[in-house]
Amino acid sequence: MRFSEFFDSWLYGRDGYYENFKTIGKEGDFYTAVSATNFFGASIANQIYKQIKAGSTPTDVTLIEIGAHQGYLLCDMIQWLYTCDPSLMESMDFAIVERQPKVQKMQKEYIKERFGNDIQITHYSDLSEISVTNAFYVANEIFDAFACELVYDNKIAVIDEDTLHHRWIDNDDEALKATAKRYGIEKGEVAVGFEVFAQTMFRTAKHVEFITFDYGEKHPRNDFSVRIYKDHEVFPFFENGLDIIKLYKQSDITMDVHFGHLMGAFEDAGFQIVTFANQNSALVEFGLMDILQSYAKVSTQQQYLRQLNRIKTLIEPTMMGERFKMMQVKKDKQ
Repeated sequence: MRFSEFFDSWLYGRDGYYENFKTIGKEGDFYTAVSATNFFGASIANQIYKQIKAGSTPTDVTLIEIGAHQGYLLCDMIQWLYTCDPSLMESMDFAIVERQPKVQKMQKEYIKERFGNDIQITHYSDLSEISVTNAFYVANEIFDAFACELVYDNKIAVIDEDTLHHRWIDNDDEALKATAKRYGIEKGEVAVGFEVFAQTMFRTAKHVEFITFDYGEKHPRNDFSVRIYKDHEVFPFFENGLDIIKLYKQSDITMDVHFGHLMGAFEDAGFQIVTFANQNSALVEFGLMDILQSYAKVSTQQQYLRQLNRIKTLIEPTMMGERFKMMQVKKDKQ
């Protein structure tokens, strides 16, 4: 099978890694910005609030998280929006796009625990199900989990279904060749699905905005980044002696996001690129440090320092600060 089929099966197939709810953080296989601190979600919500005040985002917007894990990020955003302006809870709607029924169940339980019956959140199994007037999408680390093809010297990788070993065959996929050529990828991953995702999102509302964070670069690195995370250890896919059969579906498989390709897909779909920036620059612009200063006024010194250390994870250049990027796009009403 082609590598993209293998990748998709690993994460989303029967008994795939993401079929069931996965713990993120110290007890899981990896950390995310959401698991580091709820100030991440507050910062994004603060940017949304600033845009609402400026009139560029409507007050009756539907805030939608894609790939919400347990629902922490969306709930953190809702909490901050309520702090900024409680009336937004009446004008806004909230939703989650989550394909796995078992994960949806966990999300609903957490949201109920957090807000009781005060906040209603609609669940969608697929982006194509959404049809609203105004949509504001937020996603953290979803594009690194899109299936990809591996290309190298006009060849592509295929996987033996019995041994899970890879081999290289001539690439006769003209569309794949064209995408690799357009984005300058001679060796590495070519994501599958960016174009369809952007086109689908474009059709979901008359006014669409989207903020997403992920790790990667704007330009191709022309090397393989596909790797496996297990218990906070990283295993390059091409590492000699790697026991793929043991890790298959029992660990996370991921790749760096080629943001040049991602932005191209959204522009082709009709979106305008608003901002592309390092995570640290984006969060500071969103108001992260202002939120921290406000927190300092109502917290103990110990609590403040604890949050400060967590925030450092998000913004230090040697940690997530420059490794992670933020992309913001929009579609105005037509």
